[in-house]
Amino acid sequence: MTILDRFRIDGQVAVVTGAGRGIGAASALALAEAGAEVVISARTEDQLKETARQVEAVGRQAHLVVADLNEVDQVRGLADAAKAAFGRLDIVVNNVGGTMPRTYLDTSVGFLERAFHFNVSTAHALSTSAVPIMLENDGGSIVNIASVVGKVAGRGYLAYGTAKGALIHYTELAAEDLAPRVRMNAIAVGSIATSALDIVMSNDEMRTGIEQATPLRRLGVTDDIAAAVLYLASPAGSYLTGAVLDVHGGLQQPNMSLPIPDL
Repeated sequence: MTILDRFRIDGQVAVVTGAGRGIGAASALALAEAGAEVVISARTEDQLKETARQVEAVGRQAHLVVADLNEVDQVRGLADAAKAAFGRLDIVVNNVGGTMPRTYLDTSVGFLERAFHFNVSTAHALSTSAVPIMLENDGGSIVNIASVVGKVAGRGYLAYGTAKGALIHYTELAAEDLAPRVRMNAIAVGSIATSALDIVMSNDEMRTGIEQATPLRRLGVTDDIAAAVLYLASPAGSYLTGAVLDVHGGLQQPNMSLPIPDL
């Protein structure tokens, strides 16, 4: 066996949320290229069909589930969908999430709770549904897509950063509960060139400012995250659990300063 063989996941089955585009789509394709069949879910069927086309082009199968992944019952059902479609479940990528910036005094209790729900509760719903199915075989691996803003401070990110910080510590705590048969790790993602940053991509001055505020002087690309997902999910990462990989270009503070004045 060569070192590259350790990145193979032939015969395994993965569920990837938010897989219609961006990090989710790239992660699903990476897992497929490494040998997995994939269950992909998002709200938009046309986007899922495009991801499925790419998965099938590398010789793997994709099972599409159109769902509102902010609803815990729908996200929970993805584990059963994997077993029904492919007979097993080995890998989960909790990619769905996100929260818009807001000033401190505009961040209501409800807004904060909704951020936690979308970024943490949904991951918990899918993971707790997946683990019993994983245990029917050799165990499995869960990868949570967190954010650098869950680790560093910046104005406007209170709800998002609190939720992603909670997801990071959730990962560390759950890894203890799930060891040794199920591994759980997270990725602290930086600024990635996806549709979520369309406003940045279309503004040269803004993009240059973000790049200059990043130690590696560039935005990330989705394959930067997909490669980390594959590492954590595959035998190559088999001695990691409760880890948080910092895939953010070296950020020690947010590289997007929001124009929020002092109170």
